[in-house]
Amino acid sequence: MSNTTRPQPGPLALVGSGEYLPQMSAIDGALLEGLGSGPKRVALLPTASGLEAGMPARWNRMGVAHFEALGAQATPVPLVAPADAHNAQVLAALEGADMYYFSGGNPEYVIETIRGTPAWDAIARGWQAGAALAGCSAGAMMLGGYTLSVRSVMRGQAPRWVPALGIVPELVIMPHFDRMADFAGEQMFRAILASAPAGVTLVGVDEDTALIRAGAPGLWRVEGRQMVSVFGADGRRTLYRAADSVPLPA
Repeated sequence: MSNTTRPQPGPLALVGSGEYLPQMSAIDGALLEGLGSGPKRVALLPTASGLEAGMPARWNRMGVAHFEALGAQATPVPLVAPADAHNAQVLAALEGADMYYFSGGNPEYVIETIRGTPAWDAIARGWQAGAALAGCSAGAMMLGGYTLSVRSVMRGQAPRWVPALGIVPELVIMPHFDRMADFAGEQMFRAILASAPAGVTLVGVDEDTALIRAGAPGLWRVEGRQMVSVFGADGRRTLYRAADSVPLPA
């Protein structure tokens, strides 16, 4: 990690989709610049795709090309199975990173794989010391207080809520949001809103869009080509566009 003094904890980026693609270059470049001067190292974490054959390697290849084009060093971290979260080589790769980036996949799997492990402790400790923490799709869903069980929705079952990793415990993140409502259907989406755990705010992040917190808690902004939707306790939706500030719980 560079020697520049940083706010603690570091920036958070909740990304709706598009990890490692050209449309995210400006957003990721700004995150790196916000970490101060000097070389940066990004730990690439394909954990959420650990059940998908070939996908962790694919995400890592894309991540290396993406961040090297932005002038950063990218370290693929082979954290894809529960045993990996206790592996000494994995833990060494996590130490001292300037950014931790979780790509997409299955949110329940990534939570089950790293919750309460030395690997998650190392990542949380690095973020608390000022490193950036970014999650795309499932990688964003896991950072809230709860995550919606995608499997239950896909099966047409009643919404099921899974305790997540709680970096932002007052939020529930719904990525791909511009497509989610059509995919789930109006009736299912009403059920999702009605069944949400008490005390959380549901936040929809559209594709190729990020909700970013840098600096003081509660100071969020939208970056990217689409919008962020915030749902009040009454179900009312408020839309925010690029460069908008978003008032959210700390």
